[in-house]
Amino acid sequence: MKYQILDQLQQHKAQLLDSVELGSGMQLAMWQNNQDCVQVCSNHHTLSMYIQGGYHSYQKTAHGWQNGGGPDHMCLLPQDFESTWDLRDPLTFVHLYYTEQHLKRVAEQVWDREPSQIQLNPQSFVADPQIAMIYRHFLLNSAWQNRENHLQMSTATTLLLNHLIKNYSHTEWQAPEVKGGLSPYILKQLLQWIDQHLHLSLTLSDLAEQTQLSEYHFAHMFKQSMHMPPHQYVMLRRLELAHQTLQTTTATITEVSTQYGFSSSSHFSHRFKNHFGYSPSQMLKMGKTSSLKETFEDLKI
Repeated sequence: MKYQILDQLQQHKAQLLDSVELGSGMQLAMWQNNQDCVQVCSNHHTLSMYIQGGYHSYQKTAHGWQNGGGPDHMCLLPQDFESTWDLRDPLTFVHLYYTEQHLKRVAEQVWDREPSQIQLNPQSFVADPQIAMIYRHFLLNSAWQNRENHLQMSTATTLLLNHLIKNYSHTEWQAPEVKGGLSPYILKQLLQWIDQHLHLSLTLSDLAEQTQLSEYHFAHMFKQSMHMPPHQYVMLRRLELAHQTLQTTTATITEVSTQYGFSSSSHFSHRFKNHFGYSPSQMLKMGKTSSLKETFEDLKI
């Protein structure tokens, strides 16, 4: 789908800093703007969060221009909602673009209902700690173009849409309580499947599909079984198996990074060092030094 706000903002002074389309069809975009007057109305929903600045962002209302922006404040622009903005200072913000179908899919998965329509209530300059935490922890803490991060990002978008339906729509549904984990047989099959597909850009939907569960129920049941969310487990397995492969084969760092689904050897090395405390190249050097020492000892040199 072509998201209209992407085009509308680029017709003004806004600068598109980064953008990524997720496996579900939703899209993230990071923008900068300053000293601009913008009018938007689109055929999709937009969840916006201020990252930096925005203290002097004004929205036109029936009662005049109102402001209240700033870091971690969010705005919710539903489909077909027309809004006009006067941006009087520099700001950086992130948009999540999604459709009515994305909302319906979450509602069907979480509440097992098929709503004819989910009506979102427009919001401006709202300080919502839950949305800010999801943006900061799951989305802004990751390089969007690196495919090994897409599982974490798809998890975040599911959390965001679930939160919006519960808190900013006319629905009054209570989220079901998920108890218990995955059965031992299904968990064993799933973990084997994950190990065999680490070279791919995995999403939450990919993993949930293997268990025939909704993404919502799968994520909760997986965490019950493994005591960590799916994206953390997958990253841990990428690093553990990469470490093992470097130790036991002659594969290069570049080959191993590709084999375990990292976008580049440099990003792989960064993740590797953060987890193990040393880089892949340092580990290989230590391994060679250790081997030489053992050889000398065997020869009694």
